[in-house]
Amino acid sequence: MARVAGQIDVAKNEAILDAAVDVWAERGVQAPMEEIARRAGVSKQTIYNHYGCKADLVQALCARRVHEIVAPLEAPGAIEQPAQALAAFGRVLLTALLTPRYTTLLRTAMANVATMPEVARALYEAGPRASRRGLATFLETETAAGRLACPDPVEAAEFFAGMVISSRQTAYLLGVPLGLTDADIDRIAREAATRFMRAYAV
Repeated sequence: MARVAGQIDVAKNEAILDAAVDVWAERGVQAPMEEIARRAGVSKQTIYNHYGCKADLVQALCARRVHEIVAPLEAPGAIEQPAQALAAFGRVLLTALLTPRYTTLLRTAMANVATMPEVARALYEAGPRASRRGLATFLETETAAGRLACPDPVEAAEFFAGMVISSRQTAYLLGVPLGLTDADIDRIAREAATRFMRAYAV
């Protein structure tokens, strides 16, 4: 079946997103699209046909990451076990935020916010804000089912994310080594989930 105009296959799309992350990590978001196209093995026009601008490309990158972050909330049985689902969400969230690639992308977006505000806005909307919306939807469902009492799911989602992230992301952005192990991340996520469940108990 013929593809719709502007549509590219999954392999090419993944190659473009991976190349964008690598190039921006090395050279910042101001790096030319030609370099991304070269590394992805596609033409620059192919990228522009699928992503109209850098902001669109950033949105796609963040959407891919957010899909991974909210996956624990959508897993089978997650609705019936909110504490475990929240802990799993917290683990993935903290792990994702402390990856060098994401941190570098965030740093470069912040450094270029004055000249490329649309890129920074796209990163925020498709990244942190989207993941909080996914969590808020989960909390709204749990509240409707009577397992939690979150009168404002959006605010509650921010509270939970804040417990998990706290000042850790700021330290990582500033190059302060945290030395968090997988066990540390698991402990933080579980503690945040436990405290959250107590705070919003029915």
